[in-house]
Amino acid sequence: MGITAKRLSSIKPSPTIAVTQKANELRNAGRDVIGLGAGEPDFDTPGHIRRAAQDAMERGETRYTPVAGTPALRRAIADKFKRDNGLEYTPAQITVGCGGKQVLYNAIMATVDPGDEVIIPAPYWVSYPDMVKLAEGEPRPVECPESTGFKLTPEALDNAITPRTKWVILNSPNNPTGAAYSHDEMKALTEVLLGHPHVWVMTDDMYEHLTYDGFAFVTPAQVEPRLYDRTLTVNGVSKAYAMTGWRVGYAGGPEELIQAMNKVQSQSSTHACSVSQAAAVAALEGPQEIIAERNAIFRERRDIAVRMLNEADGLSCPTPQGAFYVYVSCAGAIGKTAPDGTRIEDDSTFVSTLLESEGVAAVPGAAFGLSPCFRVSYALATESLEEACKRIQRFCAALT
Repeated sequence: MGITAKRLSSIKPSPTIAVTQKANELRNAGRDVIGLGAGEPDFDTPGHIRRAAQDAMERGETRYTPVAGTPALRRAIADKFKRDNGLEYTPAQITVGCGGKQVLYNAIMATVDPGDEVIIPAPYWVSYPDMVKLAEGEPRPVECPESTGFKLTPEALDNAITPRTKWVILNSPNNPTGAAYSHDEMKALTEVLLGHPHVWVMTDDMYEHLTYDGFAFVTPAQVEPRLYDRTLTVNGVSKAYAMTGWRVGYAGGPEELIQAMNKVQSQSSTHACSVSQAAAVAALEGPQEIIAERNAIFRERRDIAVRMLNEADGLSCPTPQGAFYVYVSCAGAIGKTAPDGTRIEDDSTFVSTLLESEGVAAVPGAAFGLSPCFRVSYALATESLEEACKRIQRFCAALT
């Protein structure tokens, strides 16, 4: 009898982290590898945020904080929700966790019972289904193909809801596709949800500030106030402010739900790092101009990736509205053979062969629930991105 709990048999380690680790291992072994797997900006955390952390340490803010987060940070989050989203939350309706991932995990563990269903539009962020499984719930993926813009349609949502549905998770802009819901598209989904009062809405708004071409971000409770009392609005500072390693995520929602999430957190991490919380206050309350400046660079990289990947034989790359990913169809490469004799059976084979032959690390679409595709992160230096795309073009041209 082994030591491992049975519940772990149904889940797997994060595929995106695994790709990054594999790329690092190959680099350490002397290989020239360009990693397109990591979902983090290549920019440094802005200086005023770093200084705020240093100042907090000098003030001795290195002790335990309340489980839900410091009062200063929860006030700053409440102000952010009102300023950016028109949502009114009191500090008691806000919780802070060690990254958005822990906030989502806390919510699922606090609410999902065995047999409860969670609707997850696919392609999805890799961790949603496994979080649900750990809570002994049942993830219910709903395929959202490129023909729908990789977005959940009202009809598909309505058809997926059953009496056992507890949550629907809406991630906009989306990881891995960069697809984002317009006001009208989100309104159509909220109209469906109004007809199913037993279903709660969990948003993942982590890429809220990473949108392009004038796209206007909206979140469900903002679009439909009648869903306010059964919506958990999740966000964080990692992507917009290049603070992935600081590990600060947050959410606003009904106080009963927030208290339940805090109970889960009180028995795990207790609270987010005190110094990171001080830095997050500076991020939310400080100058915001750097977001637009960096978005302009991301937009340039997006356009480079879309153009160059569409020029590759057998690939098709839609233009995303947000985040810093492109989701590339490799359907035209399936069934072909690489120079080393490997037959490209699926997107996993495509990605693994690409890594071995050209030293480019990407994440297969199988990890996100929609194949045959692969995800490319363009949150890396422009020169490296261009070189990676050239290698992908060369790889595709060599397939026969």
